[in-house]
Parts: sequence; structure tokens; C-alpha cells
Amino acid sequence: MLHSKALSLKFMACLVLFYIILGKRYGMSFENIFIITALLVITSYILGDMLILRRTNNALASIADFGWAFVLIWFLSSILTLQNELISMSLAAAFGTAILEYAFHLYLLSNLTETKVEKGTINQGNLRYITENSEDLTPLKPNGKSGEGK
Repeated sequence: MLHSKALSLKFMACLVLFYIILGKRYGMSFENIFIITALLVITSYILGDMLILRRTNNALASIADFGWAFVLIWFLSSILTLQNELISMSLAAAFGTAILEYAFHLYLLSNLTETKVEKGTINQGNLRYITENSEDLTPLKPNGKSGEGK
């Protein structure tokens, strides 16, 4: 349920953003905007939000989403339209997407993390390189003295 709510929120926000940038500014048809939005939202949710964001931080996930949005928008708009300004159109839409994704990642981190805390299964990130620190190098005997220096 939470994923469908997050996906629908992301889809609506991207659709409005792309309609403003691609539709109003560059004159792309609504059908093409809808196709680009649907493919970008599904792939970036899986790649950027579920894989990259869980393993890194918000900034790196937003940068990855910028790159993926640029490549996908450029590729799909070159197939679907006869535009001349593909690079500038793709850069503008990808920059808007990166800003939107940064805010969306904050939403995901606050909402999906709270649910995991309630269930007791919160992901603490990559814990392979965390070591345990301690001041006690040798155990104390019951008399309060260490076992060293006999």
C-alpha cells in the first residue's frame, strides 16, 4: 500500500513537472509526456529509490536520478518526437526531476523508515565496515583487578 501511494504521488508530480517543461516550453504532446513519465517513474522508483537510496544517501540517489532521467528523456524524445532541441529539453527536464527527486527521497525516508521502525526491521545501511569499540581489552576478575601483570 505504501509503495502504491508513493508511486502515484511521484507519477502525478512528474506528470505536472513534465507537462510544464516539455509540454508548455517545448511543445511536446500530452501522450508523449505521459509515456515518458510512466517509464521514468517506474524505472527510477525501482533503480533510484529502492536500490540506490537504500544503499547510499539522498544526494547520490538524486544525482543518479538526474543522469537516468536525462538519458531516458533524451532517448524517448528522440524516438517519439521530431524536436531539434533534444539536449536542452532533456537537461531542463532532468534538472527539474532531480529537484523533485530530492524532495521525494525525503518523503520516502520519513514515511517508509517509520513503518520499518514499527515493525522492528529498519535498514541501518551498509554495516559491513562498522567495528565495535571498547575500553576493556581484558576482562576483570571478581576482585576488580585485571588478569594482566601476574
